[in-house]
Amino acid sequence: MAASGGTKAVVAALAANLTIAVFKFIAWLVTLSSSMLAEAIHSVADSGNQVLLLIGGKRAQRQASPQHPFGYGRERYIYSFIVSIVLFSVGGLFALYEAYQKFLHPHGIEGRWWWVPLAVLVGAIIAEGLSFRTAIKESNLIRGKQSWVAFVRRAKAPELPVILLEDLGALLGLVFALFGVSLTLITGNGVFDALGTAMIGLLLVAIAVVLAAETKSLLLGESATREHVRLIEDALTAGGARIIHLKTLHLGPDELLVAAKMSVEPGMSSERIAEEIDATEVRVRQAVPIANVIYIEPDIYREPYTTTAPEGAPAGSGA
Repeated sequence: MAASGGTKAVVAALAANLTIAVFKFIAWLVTLSSSMLAEAIHSVADSGNQVLLLIGGKRAQRQASPQHPFGYGRERYIYSFIVSIVLFSVGGLFALYEAYQKFLHPHGIEGRWWWVPLAVLVGAIIAEGLSFRTAIKESNLIRGKQSWVAFVRRAKAPELPVILLEDLGALLGLVFALFGVSLTLITGNGVFDALGTAMIGLLLVAIAVVLAAETKSLLLGESATREHVRLIEDALTAGGARIIHLKTLHLGPDELLVAAKMSVEPGMSSERIAEEIDATEVRVRQAVPIANVIYIEPDIYREPYTTTAPEGAPAGSGA
């Protein structure tokens, strides 16, 4: 994984979730609380997701091959998309199923171990809070002035947004579980336990849908950020040429393809054109280091023109 910050956040979340999952299962075994079971499965799903993110980061580092000439950078997007499916199916749908069963057959939390779920949930909130703090700290290193919503929507490296949403979901889920367990202990009515479980399920489904939508956009192929596009445009035109067409595409979080058609003077020799293209590529890579695949096509610049279109049809323009 290219971003060490993303790896650090993933490892921190994995360590927290594995530990928390064990204690949640113990709490469920001694109380049969559906909220605790839903939270235990949630932690297992999150742990599996973090393993998938680490695998995707490792596989994305493979060298390009004749069959995959642009490399394997998008493996990170694929595994992040799988994460959203796992979170939806294993975490969200299981919690909703468990809530349905508990609504049909509600029962309170009795016996001398009634305090165990409360202790586990409070400890889990502390552990998840530390993991969430790590994710926030690492995200702030690259977030800049973006809002958190913009960061999650526009980040090209999927690991940090995934961990941020997972940790946020984990904290909210723990609060919902604490709500359900506490009211069940106070009232003796297991319906509150089922309600907390349902809230956990709906939360996980919502987060999974957001993750799937954002990761799908990355899989389809997103252009460079506005800041990178501006830097690339400045580098392309620094030598005096004009941009006719410019397209960018992320091959992976840290790999950017730049394709540009640039103007050349009529009558310019092929040797001079080649020198200009080489110099332009150097400038682009200096301005945006992740622009490691650059294609520049020379052409004669022609002023845009406008034609009189038939009534009801749009006017055309071209270069």
